[in-house]
Amino acid sequence: MEMIADILLVAGALGAGFYCYVLARRLSRFNDMEKGVGGAVAVLSAQVDDLTKTLQAAQGSAGESTRSLEDLTDRAESVAGRLELMVAAMHDLPDSPQARTAPREAPSSRPSPAAQATKPNTDASTETAVFRRHEGPGEGPDDGPEAAE
Repeated sequence: MEMIADILLVAGALGAGFYCYVLARRLSRFNDMEKGVGGAVAVLSAQVDDLTKTLQAAQGSAGESTRSLEDLTDRAESVAGRLELMVAAMHDLPDSPQARTAPREAPSSRPSPAAQATKPNTDASTETAVFRRHEGPGEGPDDGPEAAE
């Protein structure tokens, strides 16, 4: 009876050893760096590192953008305040129609080109520019298909 128990004990130990051998092979294939989950874990770890660096760069860029937007908002608020003062100052101007329609002319030593074109030319040696309105086809006396016939 003892011999049967010893044989069963040895068989159980061999079976457990074989099972351990099979599990070891499966685990080595599972952790293989090229084909198994070990490779996938390594790739995912590298991707996590890359994403962490990208996230830090994006956070830095967002911080810079926030500071820039704050500066621009401050400038816009100051300009809005100045515009409000200008609009308030516009209420102090006279309400006469002549003041609204008459353009202010800045004093200058030379007349503007438009003023020169409207003045009669007293000097025969200089030519004056003549401006004519451009007429589309068929509108002027020398244009269009009627003039070609």
